[in-house]
Amino acid sequence: MTQDGQLLSTQQVAKAVGVSVTTIKRWVDDGILPAHRTAGGHRKLVLADVLRLTRESGLPQADLGQLVPATRHEPADPHAYYLQLLDAIREIEDQRIRSVISAAYRAGIPVEQLADNIIAPVMHFVGQQWQHDKLDVGTEHLVTQSIVAGLYELQGQISANASENPPVALGGAPQSDYYIVPSLLAKLTLLEAGWNALNIGPNTPASAFLNRMEAHRPKLIWLSVSHMENEAAFEADYTPVLLEARRLGIPVALGGRALSAELRARLPYTTFGDGFTQLADFARTLIPPPKRPRRGRPPQSENS
Repeated sequence: MTQDGQLLSTQQVAKAVGVSVTTIKRWVDDGILPAHRTAGGHRKLVLADVLRLTRESGLPQADLGQLVPATRHEPADPHAYYLQLLDAIREIEDQRIRSVISAAYRAGIPVEQLADNIIAPVMHFVGQQWQHDKLDVGTEHLVTQSIVAGLYELQGQISANASENPPVALGGAPQSDYYIVPSLLAKLTLLEAGWNALNIGPNTPASAFLNRMEAHRPKLIWLSVSHMENEAAFEADYTPVLLEARRLGIPVALGGRALSAELRARLPYTTFGDGFTQLADFARTLIPPPKRPRRGRPPQSENS
């Protein structure tokens, strides 16, 4: 069993989260926190479920590090992990790059903060180094591949905690935009926000968006635009996609540094964000919130 699949007692979780054991039992009984039952009827909780609940519900966190030995001495501070990741990419250490991404998430940093405060600044640094000939294209590709690998590993952890029958969100990057990381980060952000996020990927023709909209009937469309060769061509190609989404009543979230204010003023969309935190906040307004944990004693007839 992986570390995120580690089974914990109600006492361990109560101590780490900073609430009473009876409160943890109540959350289990209310369906807030999944649990396994031992042969003796005792509740056992999965580490990944506990971490997910603390991220989603803003619960008090006395010391979650005690549940994750690999990160117990590291502060859940995005800047600290940014510095670690920066150091790892300078050495082009694939496994270390992936480990830092995983450790940041396990330490309780939400995906949108991981994206905005760790991954995005690191990728900006890599891009600047390449533009100033301080980094060759081969190194840039190796670093990007390591980050993408780390994010796909993260996707497995997030998907394991997905709710049943989540609404579908559909998105990707437009034609001529070959950046894979931004649309992948959008997908992970939406997965954690409770969506079944389908990422068509980079360099996607407008016709593909229209076809997938018809096939999947999403409840949210996102478009990540990090590179654009021609504003007029982009507007001509993707305005019909945005108008079709409006006709179907599907909200559209735009993001990306290539979208100028002048272009956005001419496009029909629902919301724009210059970071993934805005996307997460918007996406969470479109679906019912998860059941909120409440404190209290479970039925007396229940086993511990």
